[in-house]
Amino acid sequence: MKKPVLLFLFLFAFLTIFCQESVPEWLSKSSRELRYPNEIYFTGFVFNFVEQDKSLQQYIENVKTEAQAELVKQIRLKIEAKTQSKIFSQNANGNYSESEIFLSEATTTADAEIVGIKTETHYDKTENKIYAFAYANKYEIMGYYKSNLSMNLNQIESFVKTAKDLENNGEKAKARQQLEMAKPLFSKTRSAQEMLVTLDGNATPDDLQQSKTELLYNTVTQLQAKLAQGVYVYVESNENLFGQKVDIVANKVKAELAINGCSFVNNANDADLLLNINVSTRISSQENSIVFCYADTTVELYDNHKQKMVYSDEIAQKGGANTQDKAGRQAMNDVAKKVVEKLKNWIQ
Repeated sequence: MKKPVLLFLFLFAFLTIFCQESVPEWLSKSSRELRYPNEIYFTGFVFNFVEQDKSLQQYIENVKTEAQAELVKQIRLKIEAKTQSKIFSQNANGNYSESEIFLSEATTTADAEIVGIKTETHYDKTENKIYAFAYANKYEIMGYYKSNLSMNLNQIESFVKTAKDLENNGEKAKARQQLEMAKPLFSKTRSAQEMLVTLDGNATPDDLQQSKTELLYNTVTQLQAKLAQGVYVYVESNENLFGQKVDIVANKVKAELAINGCSFVNNANDADLLLNINVSTRISSQENSIVFCYADTTVELYDNHKQKMVYSDEIAQKGGANTQDKAGRQAMNDVAKKVVEKLKNWIQ
């Protein structure tokens, strides 16, 4: 008789322990506060009754999402409290814009980039309830933002280096593109810094890499201002319209290239590019009262930085009019359009 009794007691104890372990400790508020203190964790706890309108799995996914949203809400409230404090501190100067911009950026970041969220669920059959508990370690989140901050600054640094290399090679348009790609990263950098300040009140300027951020920002701003001046071109032309010296092609080419950001200098040593244009006209034929002429043109583009010829071409353009002079001018105007289209691929 003793053996069956002992076996029953053993099974009872095992089942009791098993049942107890199947009920998570985090269901209890006191247990949650003890194991996941506010000083270390952000948490979210929700529950919902199961009804017939959805599957059990759908209810589980819903409560998981709600618990995670509750967690993110705690972070948003912390950010907003921090930002409101900052706004009030700036009230004397009437400067609200920076903080308001940050509030929009940082709360969006909180929604999108909170990492390390763990979510657990429990279904209570007796009450027909589903519980969900989400939690995230503040120090893991801070670690993510420190890494994110370094990554963004390294990317900016890379864009700046590439932009400087392109500028030295005379490729100013491409250099400007690199700086444009760097600019949005400053917004992400600022959001990461503000998140770190929000999460860690003891964050130092070194933790936030403020000196490096300011140096890169100033470098990008100064380099953009420098590149905004465009490409410097020195133009030398020799245009012969049936013995008459003109600058028809050169003037038209300059006007079109200026629209594309080029500036023109009088000293070849100050130029990024040297453009040489030679044009001569010749009569082709005459039909009734129309004279046809050709503008025979040679174009050479020399890169001062690369110290080499980067483009050369010969173009013969036909033009017609009721006089030789007008036909020659028409051919010159038309050849100028072709020269501009070809140069656009090389002058940046």
